[in-house]
Amino acid sequence: MGSEIDDYFETIDSWRDEAAALRSVLQATPLVEDWKWNQPCYTHEGKNVAMIAPFAKYCSLSFFAGVLLADPDGLLITPGKDSQSARQLRFTSVDAIEARKEAIVAFVAEAIRHVDEGTKVDFSAKDELELPVELIDRFADVDGLEAAFQALTPGRQRGFVLHISGAKQSTTRAKRVESHLDRILAGKGIHDCICGKSARLPRCDGSHSQTS
Repeated sequence: MGSEIDDYFETIDSWRDEAAALRSVLQATPLVEDWKWNQPCYTHEGKNVAMIAPFAKYCSLSFFAGVLLADPDGLLITPGKDSQSARQLRFTSVDAIEARKEAIVAFVAEAIRHVDEGTKVDFSAKDELELPVELIDRFADVDGLEAAFQALTPGRQRGFVLHISGAKQSTTRAKRVESHLDRILAGKGIHDCICGKSARLPRCDGSHSQTS
C-alpha cells in the first residue's frame, strides 16, 4: 500500500508540489495514511477523515465531515450545491499551504475529536428527497424496483435522485432512469461498477464499453 501511495504522489500530473506539501502536513498528525478509491485517504480509528486530490484549477484537502468543523475565518468551501457533509480547503501554491498549516492542523484535530466523540452529520435533508415522477412511474412497472431503491443507502438514493432530476426534459429524466435500472436493482450506487470489469472497483471506469 505504501508504494501505491508514493507512486500516486510522484506521478500525478498537476499540483504535485502542493499535494506533497499537504501530505507532509497530514503525516505529522495522528491520521493514518490509507489507500481507498485508488487515491490516498486519511483516517482515524478506521473512519474516513480527509482526502487530498488535485483538480484542474487547484489542489484540494477535503474533510469528509467538514460541516462539523468550526470555521470562524470562512476557509472551508462547500464542494457543490448539494454537498451536505464534505468541505474543502483549496490551494494553488505551496506558500499558501504553509500559511494555512496551523489552520489545517486545527481542522484535523477537531475532526479527530468528532470521530472519538461519535459526532454524526445531520443528513435529515436526505429524508426530504423529492423523487422524480419518472422514477416513481417505473416503480409500478418494474418488479422489485421500489424495494431495491428504498434499500439503498441514503447517499446512493440521493445520487440517483440528483442525477435524474438534474435533467430539464421529462424524456431525458426517463432515459436516465432506464439507464440506471440495473444498478438500482443490484443495490449499487450511480458510479458503481456492475459488470466486474472495472480496474477501479467498486467504481465504474467504463471498461464495459471497451470490450465486445
